[in-house]
Amino acid sequence: MAGTPSLLGRPVGSRGDQTRQRIIDATLRCVAEVGYARATIREIARVAGMTSGSLYHYFPNKAELVKETFHDVAQQTVPRFTAAVEAADNVLDKLMAVLDETDRLVRDNPYAVPFDRAIRTESAADLHLAEESNTIVASIHDVVTEILREADQQGALADHVDVPAATSAIGVLLIGLYEYALAVPNDKYHTTVHAVKLLIRGMLFDQARLAEH
Repeated sequence: MAGTPSLLGRPVGSRGDQTRQRIIDATLRCVAEVGYARATIREIARVAGMTSGSLYHYFPNKAELVKETFHDVAQQTVPRFTAAVEAADNVLDKLMAVLDETDRLVRDNPYAVPFDRAIRTESAADLHLAEESNTIVASIHDVVTEILREADQQGALADHVDVPAATSAIGVLLIGLYEYALAVPNDKYHTTVHAVKLLIRGMLFDQARLAEH
């Protein structure tokens, strides 16, 4: 694993909060790249540019460090989706904003999704991180549900489509994008999100040309 240049001990002149964040960033990267079980304090410290002994001044053990890293990611994720939706004008644009935010999240923090997957499948049960991850997913699900309820109130949903069905459909898409983000480069993910947006808008096919065949 490629890392940052090694710096022995606590960097001179650095503030505690900056060092703490650097450790969290290194943890995010290491767990994303090699998994929870294989991410060692020694490797995390190396990527953070410090010694293991110095790292222990900030976190007592790996479990607490990973838990704090998870909370750091969580605190950034849900507010981003909420803010993106609030900035959009209508229900369709709000739904597009959710998809755009998934794209930005993967681009801005490519380690977030693989980190989440690692803690869901590998982290110790007593940390309860898988349950907390489900809470984040549920929060995003609630954002989508509110958008679709608004669409229903405006009569914007298609005939024979109710809010639960529409929410489930979008949920399936988001789960698929989550899995897809683990397998493809960012540029391919971006173009796929764009195609999904066109699909939801009913614009994946040229309707006029389609009618000719």
